[in-house]
Amino acid sequence: MKIPVPCNIVEQAARRLLEERGVTIQAIANIVYDLQAKYNPDLQMEDCIESANAVLWKREIQHAILVGVELDKLAEKGLLSEPLLSIVRSDEGLFGVDETIALGSVFGFGSIAVTTFGYLDKAKYGIIKDLDMDKSKTHTFLDDLVCSIAASAAARLAHRLRDRDENRSRDEISQREDEDLIG
Repeated sequence: MKIPVPCNIVEQAARRLLEERGVTIQAIANIVYDLQAKYNPDLQMEDCIESANAVLWKREIQHAILVGVELDKLAEKGLLSEPLLSIVRSDEGLFGVDETIALGSVFGFGSIAVTTFGYLDKAKYGIIKDLDMDKSKTHTFLDDLVCSIAASAAARLAHRLRDRDENRSRDEISQREDEDLIG
């Protein structure tokens, strides 16, 4: 009988991998803030941090982080077969598997997250740019995963802020949050 890995173990592993690779929740929240502040002048950084953390509760993104970062690390160690090793190490422009894995995890946050992901993948600022420019490590998958987390967190936050603007009760917002966390 297969025994599933407890979700808290998977979440801790994903968060640890992000930290090991230099990605903090604060760095992701900074991107979320930049994306949302122009639409919400009263936006607080705490809201952005909370939203980034909520995205990391989703198994989809945890699994994508585990797979993507593992592939980046294997490429750094030269443990992928050619020509995949060279493709991943060079982050070849026509290699779209990194975006495909990251994009798969934004679908749970709607079309806003999908379009924001595309924007962040091209604009590359904040920690995303730092990862993309760091040639001492391979971040072929990680930079796109950070785009995914930030895009999802920004979309999630946009919906939550609209709920607040519409004076929805905390219980109703919480219920919506619980439904969003499935998967």
